[in-house]
Amino acid sequence: MAVSKEELEEMIEELGSHKGRHTELVSVYVPADYDIISVQRQLEAEKSTAKNIKSASTRKNVIDALEKIIRTLKEYKKTPGNGLALFAGNVSKVEGQMDLQSWQIEPTTPLKSRLYRCDKEFVLEPLKEIVEIKDVFGLLVMDRKEATIGLLEGKRIEVLHKMTSGVPSRVKAGGQSAARFSRITEGLTKEFYVRIGEHMKKIFFEMERLRGILVGGPIPTKDEFLEGEYLVTKLREKVIGVKDIGDADESGLKELVKKSEDILSNQEMTQERKLLEDFFEKLGENPDMVVYKENEIRKALEYGAVKKLIISKEVNKTIFNELKKLAFSTSAEVHLVSDETPEGEQFLNLSGMGALLRFRI
Repeated sequence: MAVSKEELEEMIEELGSHKGRHTELVSVYVPADYDIISVQRQLEAEKSTAKNIKSASTRKNVIDALEKIIRTLKEYKKTPGNGLALFAGNVSKVEGQMDLQSWQIEPTTPLKSRLYRCDKEFVLEPLKEIVEIKDVFGLLVMDRKEATIGLLEGKRIEVLHKMTSGVPSRVKAGGQSAARFSRITEGLTKEFYVRIGEHMKKIFFEMERLRGILVGGPIPTKDEFLEGEYLVTKLREKVIGVKDIGDADESGLKELVKKSEDILSNQEMTQERKLLEDFFEKLGENPDMVVYKENEIRKALEYGAVKKLIISKEVNKTIFNELKKLAFSTSAEVHLVSDETPEGEQFLNLSGMGALLRFRI
């Protein structure tokens, strides 16, 4: 059965915590649509080769790990639709003791890697690529004085570049005429727009994961910039939203993302915020249908009353795993949330865990 993204992230973390004493941790990746029988034959051959390893303990650990994986492969009549990742090895932290563990993972996204490796660590890069955020959004907030270019990646907003125009606010005493001043400011503004366009091109033109660009600013600055075609065609075609924003600094980026929720409805940040807003709304309006203390959550899970279990990524891993196991046994949804949003931080300060109920208990 395919694991969820959240489960896969946990398994990657767990697998990454194990270190072998020698090159004895075995990683096997079977890509989607690849013959699983061929993989079994390859590993049988590798088992024969492993008999030549000089160190008796390393030889035993590698052969045991290979046999464990081969037995697991024999349980499959064919390769799962998205492929299969298998790991096995002696993960004991005590010299001379055996703690042979194995893992099998059916990802939600097709595996492309075919790999067999013995190493001191498990090979996790192909799995990390699966959980990596696939799409990012370019952000630009601007007025005639300043501009800030940013990136939205999942829930995180990153400032990439800040710039100012140098356009003066008003004519100094004894200065030039109003008409001449207007020409100067218009010239400086257009020069500023050109610089913004150049920086946008430099940052985003070759960015493969760029799904779209959001632009914010006061009327008519942002419109002048876009209509004046200061942005190269490839990036102009990527503009998926234009919003009226008051600030052109980092706070403006946050305001732009918030005002673009309709566009970013499928993005993790927006989904997380809406989930927690729903939790806090129900906590205020219908508290009998929400629990947030650990003992109450456990009780609700044991009764099968939990519809959605929400846990902060900052919660103790042991507690999380126990609650998650209870949730899966009663078909409750499990949602991991961060503390990178105001709602996530508020949730963590409350207890870092909560549940929306199917019925009162």
